[in-house]
Amino acid sequence: MTRLVFGLAIATLFLMALGSATRVMNAGLSCPDWPLCYGELVPRQQMNLQVFLEWFHRLVATTIGFGAIVLCGAAWWFRRDLPRWMPSAASFALFLVVFQGILGGLTVTELLRFDIVTAHLGTGLLFFGTLLAIGSSLVVYKGIGTVGKLRWVGVSAAVLVYMQSILGGLVSSQWALHQCLGTSKLCTVMNSHIAGIVPPTIAVLMLVVMAWRTPALSSALRQLANVAGLLLLLQITLGVATFRLRLQVEPLTVAHQATGAALLGTLIVFAVLALRDQAAVQLPLSTDETLATVE
Repeated sequence: MTRLVFGLAIATLFLMALGSATRVMNAGLSCPDWPLCYGELVPRQQMNLQVFLEWFHRLVATTIGFGAIVLCGAAWWFRRDLPRWMPSAASFALFLVVFQGILGGLTVTELLRFDIVTAHLGTGLLFFGTLLAIGSSLVVYKGIGTVGKLRWVGVSAAVLVYMQSILGGLVSSQWALHQCLGTSKLCTVMNSHIAGIVPPTIAVLMLVVMAWRTPALSSALRQLANVAGLLLLLQITLGVATFRLRLQVEPLTVAHQATGAALLGTLIVFAVLALRDQAAVQLPLSTDETLATVE
């Protein structure tokens, strides 16, 4: 079950990067109909790079959708052997992927309307985060109870990065950078995204510094904090390069969005493990542990 959840999460990260490539290559409407493409499962005659990107994006999304159905079905079938919350969590993940599919269809039928495109991205990130939260709750982890306030810093950083990602979605779905630099329109949207980098940056830096200053922190949490710091540095570098080059280098734009999703995922895993670390200390002692303490 844990492998299935993390496998779906990795596939979702790839799907979001593929969706970003589809957008920057202006391939979002290369298949004019939905759910088929030119009325066919595989449009052979119309196939080119743009059509392939849009078609392959739908193929991967459909595969993930079936994977979510399998996850939900398995969670309910084996519910006696799993944590009590697992069937409900898997059902929520399935709801998100169905809703995401509906939004994906609307992006085509509504001709890439910016609010639907942004909601499509936001739901995808939420599905990605839900999978990682489920997987991090299932994986074997033994807390040592030294996390302290780091758990709330991790949660706050994840929320702030998610909100910044939504702002980034608004910028990309409205082509706000091109609009601002070319016609001085939508500069407020673009500047909001630029200014919005400050709160999540401060939160992630606090997480890294506090992790360094906690010598007894578990190795898993320390490594996740270090990865988050490196991803933040890479994300800022890619963002500056993307802005300077005015979105002219498509791989940079795709890498910028994929790195943001990876940063969000790292923070979610950190937050869940940190909460488990604290909860492990608060659990009552077992009978054997109590007798050993008395002795």
